[in-house]
Amino acid sequence: MGKLRLAIILVSLLLTTLVLLPLQLFAMRFRPALAARVPMWWQRVAARCLGLKVRIEGEPVTDRPLLIVSNHTSWVDIVTLGSLLPVSFIAKSEVGGWPVVKWLARLQRSVFIDRTRRTATAASNSAIAARLAGGEALVLFAEGTTGDGITVLPFRSALVGAAREASGADQPITIQPVAIVYVGFQGLPIDRSRMAEIAWHGHMDLAPHLVSLIEIGAVDAVVAFGTPIRFGPDADRKQVTAAAEAEVRAMVRSIRARGLKNITVTAASPDAPILSETESG
Repeated sequence: MGKLRLAIILVSLLLTTLVLLPLQLFAMRFRPALAARVPMWWQRVAARCLGLKVRIEGEPVTDRPLLIVSNHTSWVDIVTLGSLLPVSFIAKSEVGGWPVVKWLARLQRSVFIDRTRRTATAASNSAIAARLAGGEALVLFAEGTTGDGITVLPFRSALVGAAREASGADQPITIQPVAIVYVGFQGLPIDRSRMAEIAWHGHMDLAPHLVSLIEIGAVDAVVAFGTPIRFGPDADRKQVTAAAEAEVRAMVRSIRARGLKNITVTAASPDAPILSETESG
């Protein structure tokens, strides 16, 4: 049954890609607003295939331009967050060279940045600033790498500075801290020993990790939206980054302390603009 389910999921994702690919290529050229939403539809199909169920806490802001600053546990974060909002991701340049993934990342309209060379920071900032100045919503995994799903690594402020380049006196950028926490497998709490089943590190092969996650069958996640931060041209990027990091840490601690207690998770509806928060009890 496991191999049959895997085959059905892969075929479903392939068919979804074939259907949405021409639409997205057209939208990227002629309909930018539509191009921001098509990847969200793909991510919602992927979320259903993975059995990913998400609860939202807090309110995602509607202000644009928007820079979402989040923690990072796994490639699954892209599906988790991408199925909720029409966003693009800031990705490391290596992703642009990965088979298959590179094409999906480009269709997601990802911004590729080189984090290995300090001299590339200015160019990366300019690319991010240009997209923000166009009124888009971007996601920055501010730790710069994936963590273990339990602790939050220090946030890097260099790329947050790109928001300052895009901001002006009459158009400040909104920065919103976001915490992504995986709390259950098949309705049972995830303890530390099983967190490695969803946490994904750069040296791990993607395909086996994907297969093992599909075999689990159901993943429960919480996405918490924090207090928006107005970031104008005179703002201190290090202070703003520190504030965002502190709030993400607090939200992660709170969610992990509660685990699955009093949490009901709801899968994304294909036509809903965003998931609705649900309460149990």
